[in-house]
Amino acid sequence: MPASSPPDRGPPVRRQAVFLDRDGTLNVDLHYLKDPERLELHRGVGEGLRRLRAAGFLRLVVTNQSGVARGLYTAKDVEAIHARLVQKLAEEDASVDAFYYCPHAPEEGCACRKPEVGLFRQAARDWDLDLSRCAVLGDRYLDVEAGRRLGMLTAYVPEPGSEGEYLEERPRALAEADLVASSFLEAVDGILQRLARGSGNPAGLPVAQVARLGSTDQRTGAGRTGGTSPPV
Repeated sequence: MPASSPPDRGPPVRRQAVFLDRDGTLNVDLHYLKDPERLELHRGVGEGLRRLRAAGFLRLVVTNQSGVARGLYTAKDVEAIHARLVQKLAEEDASVDAFYYCPHAPEEGCACRKPEVGLFRQAARDWDLDLSRCAVLGDRYLDVEAGRRLGMLTAYVPEPGSEGEYLEERPRALAEADLVASSFLEAVDGILQRLARGSGNPAGLPVAQVARLGSTDQRTGAGRTGGTSPPV
């Protein structure tokens, strides 16, 4: 008898990610933060990142850092902040997989400064993402706008204590975001309810057995600035 053909498993499943803003979302927004020792995580961030990791989601930070173009700090300062963030997260058994940041000022008109989507598209190529099954989580309307442009789920979490800031954009963010939450952890739970039902863990493994994905990487609009390359 002829040997049977192997079952057709179809194309490989592309990966899922949650794109995370940095200042005001993961850590307290001190406006042009330069000193790593001043970095402070928001409550619930470690737990939220652990839940995303357990569900099989990559955690990718996308942040505007115009302080570089303005001469307020350097690219090395940004990388030092990211190293400190990684350290603080590790203390809570949490992690992110990569950093992408735009060093340009708004008036430069680059393609990588949010709400432009250059860095999101770069990350999608780097990590083989299915953007239709990804989400954006941030504290500004520009995060919501970027996510909407790419057809991603959008979660808006106004930073606690920032009620007097960004007043002109807040109504649009509240109206247009798919999810509005009062905390990072609440937003993560909402994202998982929408996206993780069987899709973030295509192998059907118990949550405790889902492997940690990737390794921390740092990239800018001009390309990679450090860390190891994501898996092919």
